[in-house]
Amino acid sequence: MMNNSVEIIILAAGKGTRMKSEKAKVLHQVSCRPMIMRVVDTAVKVSGKDIIIVIGHQAERVKKIVSENADVKFALQMEQNGTGHAVQCALSKLSVSCADVVILSGDVPLIKASTINDLIDDHVNNDNVVTVLGVCLENPFGYGRIIESASGCVEKIVEQADADDTEKIIKIVNSGIYCVKRDFLEFALSQITSDNNQNEIYLTDIVLIASKDGKKIGLKICSDQAEVMGINSSEDLMNIESMLMES
Repeated sequence: MMNNSVEIIILAAGKGTRMKSEKAKVLHQVSCRPMIMRVVDTAVKVSGKDIIIVIGHQAERVKKIVSENADVKFALQMEQNGTGHAVQCALSKLSVSCADVVILSGDVPLIKASTINDLIDDHVNNDNVVTVLGVCLENPFGYGRIIESASGCVEKIVEQADADDTEKIIKIVNSGIYCVKRDFLEFALSQITSDNNQNEIYLTDIVLIASKDGKKIGLKICSDQAEVMGINSSEDLMNIESMLMES
C-alpha cells in the first residue's frame, strides 16, 4: 500500500572506487539490471513517485538511466562529504505533505518493499523520531555498530573507523536504512558536524542527537541479512549475483 505522507531518499552519489571500474557503482548490473534500478523499483512499490535520488559521480549518466525507467526527482551532491551531507542535499526536494522520510542506499539492491513497509509501520505505530533497520552479522567488520544502553535503548551508531575494541565486537549493525520524522531530520542534520576520523557528515549522527534530546528511537531487525548486503567491491557484486542465481 502506498503511504502518501512518506517519501523516499535514495543515496546514489558515490564513486565506488573499490569497484575498480570507470562506471559509477550504482550503474553496475545485478542480474542484467543496474543496481540503482532494483532499489528504485522497490521504492516505487512503497511510495510511488515520491522518490528523490541523490546523484553525484557521473550524475548525468545516472539520471538518464533512471529517468528512462522511472518518474522520480533528483538532488545533486556536488562534493561527496558523507551520507548526512547527501541527505541535506535532498531536503529541499521533499514535498509539503511529507511527514516521514525513508532513506535507502543505491548500492543495497536486494531490499524488499515488505521490509520497508514493516519499518515504516514500526516507526509510525511507536511514534519514533527515527527508526533504524539493523541486522545481526557474525562478521560485522566494516559496518556501523548499533550501541544500546543497559535498558536496551538505542544510544548511537559508531562507524567502523571510529569504533573502539569493545564496540567492534557488537554484532547488531546498521543497514544504512532508516525511517525518520521529516521535521526531526531537518533539525538533526543542521546540528551535525564532520568531527570524526573521516571528516565527513555522518547520517548516523542523527541517532546520537535524538538520544541526547531524549527522543524515541526505534530499532527494527531485518531477519534476512542478504536483503541489506551492500555492494562495495566486485567481489560483493559476484556474491550477490551468485545468491540470486541460487534463489
